[in-house]
Amino acid sequence: MQETYEQLIFIEGVDTEKKAEYLVENFSADEFCESKARVWLETHFEPLLEVTDKFNRQSVSYQLSKKDILHSWLKYKEGFSADLVNTLLDEMNVPKNGTILDPFFGSGTTGLVCQMRGLNSIGYDIMPISSVSIKAKSSVMDYDIGELENLLREVRNLVVPNNYSKKTEYIKITEDAYPPENEIFIQYISDWRDESDYSEQSKNLLTLCVVNSLERCSYTTKTGQYLGWDYRSPKVIKANKEREASGKKLLPKKVVREVIADAHELITEELEHVITEIKLIQKNNMEANTAHINYVQNTVLKELPLLEDNSINGVITSPPYCNRYDYTRTYALELVYLGLGEQGIKDMRQTLISCTVESKSKVEQLEEYYKSIGEEDRFINIKNIIDNNNVLNEVKNALNKRKDNGDLNNNGVIRMVEGYFTELAFVYAEIYRACVPGSFVAFVNDNVRYGGEVIPVDFLSSLFAEQFGFKVKKVYCLHQKKGNSSQQMAKFGKVSLRKSITIWEKE
Repeated sequence: MQETYEQLIFIEGVDTEKKAEYLVENFSADEFCESKARVWLETHFEPLLEVTDKFNRQSVSYQLSKKDILHSWLKYKEGFSADLVNTLLDEMNVPKNGTILDPFFGSGTTGLVCQMRGLNSIGYDIMPISSVSIKAKSSVMDYDIGELENLLREVRNLVVPNNYSKKTEYIKITEDAYPPENEIFIQYISDWRDESDYSEQSKNLLTLCVVNSLERCSYTTKTGQYLGWDYRSPKVIKANKEREASGKKLLPKKVVREVIADAHELITEELEHVITEIKLIQKNNMEANTAHINYVQNTVLKELPLLEDNSINGVITSPPYCNRYDYTRTYALELVYLGLGEQGIKDMRQTLISCTVESKSKVEQLEEYYKSIGEEDRFINIKNIIDNNNVLNEVKNALNKRKDNGDLNNNGVIRMVEGYFTELAFVYAEIYRACVPGSFVAFVNDNVRYGGEVIPVDFLSSLFAEQFGFKVKKVYCLHQKKGNSSQQMAKFGKVSLRKSITIWEKE
């Protein structure tokens, strides 16, 4: 395929200034473990590494979307910005009416930007939050403004009856998450919504407004691996009484926010905000095209193998990072509100791409699934490439050695890292098969470090991409580096880690 100017943007002059600062000199603290394969990998992809100002931590996170019209309707910390998607699409030279895939759809930013540009999109995510979000946002041109104004007026004037005592559902880790009045109102407005005569579109929009309000009217905050709790919450007060009685150190007086928002006021504000934006979008006809978003609420590991060969024109995505963050805990309030109980959340934790120490191997499940769809040979070929990847094998060996030396604070890290790259390798292989020649693929990811061992996620992923047939065109590296945990820095010293956007092409 003849390269166009837009495609050449990915491979023109590599910026070598300060590049050395972003390359790893010592992958294993104190040279405790073998690192030849990782050193080779660093040398192999170093010519394609570009330290750039084109992207920053704001564009590869939710920060730039906080005030963006439409994209601000769901505060999804793990999402990236519309600005990033637009920048990548400008470079990808996607044909008119082409289809872009985002296998980790999140709040739907990729799909929505594509829709606004007249491009079709396909997205997968198992989190029900994504389903609510994309249904609400993709319907922006279809809402009946009169109906929404009636809805807003009724919500603003809602009064909880004195004899109403139902409370919003909870599981163990979300018990006592809300002040009593919020706990009651959240359930009341949900019951009221379900019993109302409003359209399903309007009801779903209200659901999104409630979901987007839950954290701010609670005693919790999303901290990465778990929910953080305000010291004023009944949960912390009870825990401190028990700790005091047993002579233990009290939990710190952590304040997640100065004022815990009133649920009624906040949900009303959210609804008013989205209706204002809907009016603006419809008035300016910002979405005057027929591009389609095909969203499926399911795991990517089951949906990608079903895509037809050569049916996708590009990929823009950011998978869960290999950082131990448990989205089923940080989004527990939202998941419980949307109907998941204790077992449902545990099941979802195991269905997500392995990124927590509780993740279990999915290899047997994948093998059974590929057999069920008549693609056992494809499974075997992908698994053979994974098993023979020298860099991944070196990383696993190093982590096992660190475990034996007592350097890992949780031995589940080994299983998590192996599962993470195994599952993503299946994703990369299926994406290659589904892409048409000339397609570009962009993955946003972070490098990580465990027990003094640096894991180059960007380059290792790119190595797998090469093994499955992609040509690695560029590894964009953000100027802002990622730090290590205080525990690791105290024991092994500090190593700055890259945050990257890898660009691959199916030639």
